[in-house]
Amino acid sequence: MKKLFLLDSYALIYRSYYGFIRNPRINSKYQNTSAILGFVNTLNEIIINEKPTHIAATKTENA
Repeated sequence: MKKLFLLDSYALIYRSYYGFIRNPRINSKYQNTSAILGFVNTLNEIIINEKPTHIAATKTENA
């Protein structure tokens, strides 16, 4: 059976950034990487636990 997951990238990035706001994830160049970490962790969790055959993520455009 085929399984498709649609991800709202902007919502995941926003949630991840503000989820780590009190304890942000900082790289060696002192850049906040909380949004990237949260997005990739969510994507990894979906791939491992749900084993989808297809994944689609939205693209946010500049206004």
